[in-house]
Amino acid sequence: MRILVTGVTGQVGGALVSRLAGKHTVIAAARDTLDLSRPAAIARQLDQLAPDLIVNPAAYTAVDQAEDERDVAFSINAESPGAMARWAAARGVPLVHLSTDYVFDGSGERAWREDDEPRPLSVYGASKLAGETVVRSAGGPHLVVRTSWVYAATGKNFLRTIARLAGERSELRIVADQIGAPTPAGVIADGIAHMLPDDVAAASERFAAAGGLVHLAAAGTTSWHGFAVAIIEGLKARHAAIKVERIVPIRTEDYPTKAVRPRNSRLDLGRLAQVFGIVTPAWAAALDPVLNQL
Repeated sequence: MRILVTGVTGQVGGALVSRLAGKHTVIAAARDTLDLSRPAAIARQLDQLAPDLIVNPAAYTAVDQAEDERDVAFSINAESPGAMARWAAARGVPLVHLSTDYVFDGSGERAWREDDEPRPLSVYGASKLAGETVVRSAGGPHLVVRTSWVYAATGKNFLRTIARLAGERSELRIVADQIGAPTPAGVIADGIAHMLPDDVAAASERFAAAGGLVHLAAAGTTSWHGFAVAIIEGLKARHAAIKVERIVPIRTEDYPTKAVRPRNSRLDLGRLAQVFGIVTPAWAAALDPVLNQL
């Protein structure tokens, strides 16, 4: 199959290209090939690229900045995926679209299931939910994949920020009442690669069996504080130059941000296992190979 992957300079997109290249013809679509900030141009660009299947991890992910750039966030996260989905639906091309735990309001303590009602708290979350809606309403074969707390050894993410701050400061104050599953981009890429069969018809059937929606994240949960502790302990074990001596747990209210974050980002992974036979590694175990890369 000719598989188009968007956002290839990003964490998940880059990981996907390396996972899929050996088995499929991969169209690595950077911004100069497929520009999600220009929804009106999407159909013409896809006509030229002519993929058999599309995987769209590209997104506007500046969560706080989105509060001031609502139009930009919705253009990239909703309007362009909508244009992509309509093009794909008209041609029977399956579409895999990545979404986020931020579509939920973070209430309660149980893991969110795919059929739970989304109630986003932020512009970013609302734009990603709008993207889900337009992809699903286009009527073509599709799979929306929600994930959480994505990081990698490259790019801008929590892991790299903590690694940098640990070498600069003696004390870090990290939120301890937001709970989720830190998930490496490689785990997401491995999961998606496993979900994709060898032909379009099989992909359509498999996506339909999942109801067009599945959660994919590392197993288990922790807080941002717990994640930070694990990162720093892992860096110490690898003899990195660490200055930090104290990692202080704080409340969400002690670290105000422009966008409201969900406190409960637990994602239920039952459908992932039942439909696709995927059991992801525990978040702490998944951290080790990324630290080795870092």
